[in-house]
Amino acid sequence: MPVTTLNGHEIHVSEEGFLTDPTEWDEGLASTLATQIGITLTDEHWNVIRFLRKDFEEVGETPTLRRVSTVGGIPIKTLFGLFPQKPAKKMAYVAGLPKPVGCV
Repeated sequence: MPVTTLNGHEIHVSEEGFLTDPTEWDEGLASTLATQIGITLTDEHWNVIRFLRKDFEEVGETPTLRRVSTVGGIPIKTLFGLFPQKPAKKMAYVAGLPKPVGCV
C-alpha cells in the first residue's frame, strides 16, 4: 500500500490516490487535496464533505451521488457545479474516503 506525505503527515493511499485509512484525514488535508484537483473549498463544499464523512461513519461505505442527493438533500446539479466532471470521485477524494463503488 503506497504512502505519501502531505502537510507534513504520512498518509496511506490506494494506487489511485484515495486515502485507505479515513482516520488519517483532517480538514487541513481536505483543503490540500482539493487544491491538488483545482477546487477552492467554500461553505457549500464543506456541507457536502461533512455529509459524506458522517454518512460513511454510519453506513460504512462512500455514498453515491444519488445518496448525497436524496439523503443529503443536495441536488445532483449542485454537486456537478461544486465538483466538476467526476463529482463522486472528487468528493470522496477530498473527504478522505475510498473511491465510491461503481466508479471507474
